[in-house]
Amino acid sequence: MNTNEEYLTKRIVIRATRRGMKVASKETMEAMGYNVIAQDGWIVKKYQDGSIEQINPINAPADLGPVTLD
Repeated sequence: MNTNEEYLTKRIVIRATRRGMKVASKETMEAMGYNVIAQDGWIVKKYQDGSIEQINPINAPADLGPVTLD
């Protein structure tokens, strides 16, 4: 597989993943009334009305760096 094909394949996977996550998030919000997400160093519940309830802080070493999907 050449570099251009790898780039296109990666783009397709990223696009499909984002689309799938949006659909799953919407369905979960409709079924349960909230989503559990990571936000600003916390695990939180985000409700339909936009309110947020902090559940637990995320305790991770500072040197982990960004998460990449490669």
